[in-house]
Amino acid sequence: MPRASTRLTFTVLATGAGVFSMLQSLIAPALPTVQHALHTSQSTATWVMTAYLLSASVFTPILGRVGDLVGKKRTLVAVLLAVLAGCLVAALAPNIGVLIVARVVQGVGGALFPLSFGIIRDEFAPGEVSGSISNLSAVIAAGGGVGIVAAGPIVSALDYRWLFWIPVAIVAATVLIAARYVPESPKRAEGKVSWSGAVLLSGWLVALLLPLSQAGRWGWGSAKVLGLFAAAVVLFGVWLATEARSRSPLIDLRVLRLPAVWTTNTAALLFGAGMYSIWSFLPGFVQTPSAAGYGFGASVTASGLLMLPMLVAMFLSGMLSGRLEPRVGAKALLTTGAALGALACGFLTLWHDEQWQVAVVSGLFGLGIGLAFAAMANLIVGSVPAEQTGAATGMNANIRTIGGSIGAALTSVLVTGRLQPSGLPYASGYTHGWALLALLCLAATGAALLVPVRRTGRPSVPDAVPGPTRAPAQVR
Repeated sequence: MPRASTRLTFTVLATGAGVFSMLQSLIAPALPTVQHALHTSQSTATWVMTAYLLSASVFTPILGRVGDLVGKKRTLVAVLLAVLAGCLVAALAPNIGVLIVARVVQGVGGALFPLSFGIIRDEFAPGEVSGSISNLSAVIAAGGGVGIVAAGPIVSALDYRWLFWIPVAIVAATVLIAARYVPESPKRAEGKVSWSGAVLLSGWLVALLLPLSQAGRWGWGSAKVLGLFAAAVVLFGVWLATEARSRSPLIDLRVLRLPAVWTTNTAALLFGAGMYSIWSFLPGFVQTPSAAGYGFGASVTASGLLMLPMLVAMFLSGMLSGRLEPRVGAKALLTTGAALGALACGFLTLWHDEQWQVAVVSGLFGLGIGLAFAAMANLIVGSVPAEQTGAATGMNANIRTIGGSIGAALTSVLVTGRLQPSGLPYASGYTHGWALLALLCLAATGAALLVPVRRTGRPSVPDAVPGPTRAPAQVR
């Protein structure tokens, strides 16, 4: 097997993770087009997003752990093939049911994040790890922005099916290069996949995220929503008990209890709530006709262009963070990123009457996303044993997604709770939503301040499973 340069390996990892991140947001602006083209209802069309969210949430930590056990490169290629198949089926889907199934298959690609971080840790020189993780995080963050910006022009110039045909071509080339040139890591975790843990983890994640995404239609007080929330609590408790007793847990709870890990995950939960809500509701705000008393009546393409400053800023700040982290520490970058998010949402709460104000907020929040994404990944990777990298970074990505679902659900309640006779939200719904997001990002800043600081020297990467007498070194 030819050995690849780290530059080629990084290009493969960045391409795969970037495409998956783009697929998260690419279809959202085109949902009305999909609904019309496939002759379905709005509520059914939203399952194109919901199915993807649930699938990614389930597969991200599970396949991250599988990669730790059986080989990250082997698992990476399999996941890329799944994404390729999902995109191909979606591009050819004759009806909404097939498209939803295709989105479930695409969601397997969520595992690309933890697998990529693990490969970087295993294969790159120690001095390259932090910067490479920061750069990859910048690509992942920017991928979501690319989806928002590119969806309108692609649908207008071609067809919504090209939202999937383009990734088909990119992922197909990535699979071939990955299979030939990405090296297989010699580092493997001991044990086996805890399938009982995987089933329970899947159960409580679905029971939590499904009602959060559907409560607006089902009703927060409906039997389905309340029943699923109750099931999520029960399954979560059973999962914790099962993992604590297991000799080969899917997620080592001792790792999740490490101070640098639980504080970073808390910040990820809160910051994710703000980030995904901005992505979800800011385009709708600027697309609202000015007759509603706010908004600019922008097209899908124009609203995407107003998000362009966010895309550019998150990419640049993510790349810059790799150079800043050795000097100021990942904790400082995470704290700054969350604080910038709070500042952006606070600014948006008070000033949103002009398009330039929205563009400034977009760029400011993008700076925060780039710094925070890179810092979270470096904090987790630098604080857990090498054989737990996939599972730990997978859970961090999952927790950020859970936060996004909670934030989007709460913001939706505020925005759509009271509607004008025209059916459009009142301006106060949005301002209350922006204020809530500012508070969530401010809370994320507080959580980031709790991340432990390494007292002396550069952070070292731990190699042993944490036990009562030896815990991984904390990162700066």
